[in-house]
Amino acid sequence: MTKGTLIPIGGNEDKGDRNTHEQYTLEYIEEGILSHVVKECGGTESKIVVIPTASSIPVEVGENYIDAFTKLGCANVHVLDIRSKEDSEKQASINLIKTADCIMFSGGNQSNISDKIGGTTIHKILLERYKNEEGFVIAGTSAGAMVMANKMIAGGSSTDSFIKGAVIMREGLGLIPELIFDTHFIMRGRFGRQSEAVAKFPNLLGIGLAEDTGLIIKNNEFVVIGSGMVIIFDPKTLTHNNEKALPEGTPMTMANLTVHVLSNSDRFNIENRKVKVLPIDAPFV
Repeated sequence: MTKGTLIPIGGNEDKGDRNTHEQYTLEYIEEGILSHVVKECGGTESKIVVIPTASSIPVEVGENYIDAFTKLGCANVHVLDIRSKEDSEKQASINLIKTADCIMFSGGNQSNISDKIGGTTIHKILLERYKNEEGFVIAGTSAGAMVMANKMIAGGSSTDSFIKGAVIMREGLGLIPELIFDTHFIMRGRFGRQSEAVAKFPNLLGIGLAEDTGLIIKNNEFVVIGSGMVIIFDPKTLTHNNEKALPEGTPMTMANLTVHVLSNSDRFNIENRKVKVLPIDAPFV
């Protein structure tokens, strides 16, 4: 069983900045998602490496995360600004990946991550450490969450929901091949493209993450953290799925798709696909 921890986040996690622009959001609270990241990787003394490769403004995003983690009491925070595959093969980059307690991928364009890190030495180290090292954390927000999958949503129109071809799929980093992530899920109305994704790959689970919402995934189970909802698409029960037979641009039909809506502290077992819902009077995590 994999020993490391994944923390995919749906975007716009609390960072302690009141600026409403996406790259700089949001209001920091001690119980926020980034505090969970710090706790899972061993506390404020841990070495956190931020990788803003997905972003079009990596310097600003890296500084923003340093500020956010500093507010949480962390002093050992580094930015690894990878802009090419060559950067992923530099010894300095390799050393940071080997010695980090936590890797944090920023938002932006997930294809930038897969293009510049996928298949490189640091990708192989990430896979090896995540598989074998208890307490090693890989977190990612928005694009940084979506790239964790093997089958990665790389784009697609929300307005063309349930039309074959509305979703664009690529290969991600393959950290957790059982899942397909989509982010900003409620705000951007991405129900249709996640539905098409699981229709294409009916052996996988689709995970739609709302903003300021994430998962702590370890030991083949995840718990929901943050302020929003997580939508799970389980195609295992489909009795009709015409995705493979349809030409591009055709409306799709899916029957008996199982959908779960989870929120803070609810749990889900990935292997047996069972939900454990938080009792109404239980405290949040």
